[in-house]
Amino acid sequence: MRDGLLLLLSAIAGGMIAFLLPVSADNAGKRYRLALVFSGSYLFAITVTHILPELMNEGARPLTGVLVLTGFFFQQILEFFTQGVEHGHIHTHHKGASHQSSTAILVVAALGIHAFMEGGMLAKVGAENGAAPDALLYGVLMHKLPETFALVSVLACELPHKKAILFMALFSFASPAGLWISDFLFDQAIFSESLFHGLFALVCGSFLHISTTIVFESNANHHFNARKLGVAILGSLTAIAADLFF
Repeated sequence: MRDGLLLLLSAIAGGMIAFLLPVSADNAGKRYRLALVFSGSYLFAITVTHILPELMNEGARPLTGVLVLTGFFFQQILEFFTQGVEHGHIHTHHKGASHQSSTAILVVAALGIHAFMEGGMLAKVGAENGAAPDALLYGVLMHKLPETFALVSVLACELPHKKAILFMALFSFASPAGLWISDFLFDQAIFSESLFHGLFALVCGSFLHISTTIVFESNANHHFNARKLGVAILGSLTAIAADLFF
C-alpha cells in the first residue's frame, strides 16, 4: 500500500509542478537537464547493480536475456507514440498550432503501459523480499517525477486544462494499479512465477533503454561536459549507496 501511494503522489507532484510553471523552452534548461541526468544515472545503476543480478540469481530460465532485449526494443516502439516523454523530453509548440486530442490519448496510453509494467515489477520484487527494496523504489519515483512533468507539459499544449488534468490523473494511477493488481494476482497464485519473471525481464530492458537514453542524449552534439559527467557519477554512486544501506 505504501509503495503504491508513493508512486501515485510522485506522479501527481510532477504533473502539478508542470501546471504551476509556464510551459516553455525555459523548463528544459540546464538545471532541469542536470536533474534528468541524475535520475537517469540512478535508474541505470539500479538496473545494473540490482535488477539484472536479481534476474540472474533466480536461476537459469529460458529466454531471460531475450526478454530483456525485447523490453529494450519494446520501449523503442512505445517511444514512437510517446515522443520520448518518459525521458523527460518537453515538447513546446508555436502559438496557433492545432493538435488532435487523439495524439495525447496515444501518448497517455503508451506511457500507461510502461507505468503499469513498472508497478508490476515492484510487486514481484516485493513478493520475494517482503517489500520492494527502497533503492529500487526511489529509482522508480525519481523517474516518475520528470516523466509526469514532461507528459503534462505536452497535454497542456494540446488539450483544454480540465481534460489535461483528467489524463494526468489517469496516468498517475497506472503504476499503483500495476503494483496492486499484480500483488493481488501473485498472492492468489493466479499468475505463475515464470510470468512475473518475464515481466521483470521486460521492465529491466525498458529501464536500460530509458536510463541510457537520458544520459547519452544529455550532451548536445556529444561534446564532453564535465558537469554532467560528475552528476551522472553522483547519481550512480547514490544508487549504489542506497542499494547497500537501504
